[in-house]
Amino acid sequence: MTLPQFTFLAPTSLSEACALLEKYKGKIEIKAGGTDLIVRLSHRAAKPDVVMVLKKIPDLDGISYTPETGLTIGAMALLREVEINPLVLEHAQMLARAARLTATVQIRNMGTVMGNVCNASPSADNIPPLVAMNARIVASSGTKEREIPIDEFFLGPGLNALEANEIAVSIKIPALAPQSGVSYQKISARSKVDIAAVNIGAMVTLNEAGECQAVRISMGAVGPTPLRATQAEAFLSGKEITDENLAEAGRLASEEASPITDVRAGRDYRKLMVEVLTTRALQEAVDYANGQQSTCCGNKS
Repeated sequence: MTLPQFTFLAPTSLSEACALLEKYKGKIEIKAGGTDLIVRLSHRAAKPDVVMVLKKIPDLDGISYTPETGLTIGAMALLREVEINPLVLEHAQMLARAARLTATVQIRNMGTVMGNVCNASPSADNIPPLVAMNARIVASSGTKEREIPIDEFFLGPGLNALEANEIAVSIKIPALAPQSGVSYQKISARSKVDIAAVNIGAMVTLNEAGECQAVRISMGAVGPTPLRATQAEAFLSGKEITDENLAEAGRLASEEASPITDVRAGRDYRKLMVEVLTTRALQEAVDYANGQQSTCCGNKS
């Protein structure tokens, strides 16, 4: 495997890195873990003049939690670190599950959650649970920061909302409300390490009566960007949790999906799997919201 020629830069501060993005606008690629970039370079899908690595910039790999701000995951935190980190397992265990179901352990020891997000693939494993948990992407231009709601971050396949001089520096995940649960479900053609044919993230918050107070459902690999199942959410909100209502929410989510047929799965199969996996995800999220070990799926973190 040969790569195109490029200049390799390793800035030591965010301000320096953002200045380089501005200087080489349109001709520069950022390397975090590099698991996607190296493939694109080897296939000549990317031919940058400059590749900039973020590894020497301090304080981008941390994972922290406070009740006020929730969970923060730095841009350089590896998938493997997120998979096993005690704070993630305690406060966002479905993100740990999604990281564990991403590719192989060798790739997880190189790749980052932020890279998986910024790559903006509709089938990315880590996006549905982050959308379900209403995460925000913190972007820095070197002189100022802004927070981008994850619902507004994905503009198309491979396209995100970062400005040309911005670097995504962290992911912020709000602390879960009381009586809340989250689930991540995935199906792929051959094994869990394959790219998802369909993946679903769901978060459910229950009120004191055990009814659905709030719900977020994210669907992956069934549209040009990750999709919210807004009709299914509207149907379930305020309703009693019954098998029939969860199944109807799954059916509505399937109607909102707009998959294509490709080498990983057919359109009709994908729509059916949206219905099945959404129902499973909602049931597991409800189980966790009720403080129970999940009774469905056999898919434990």
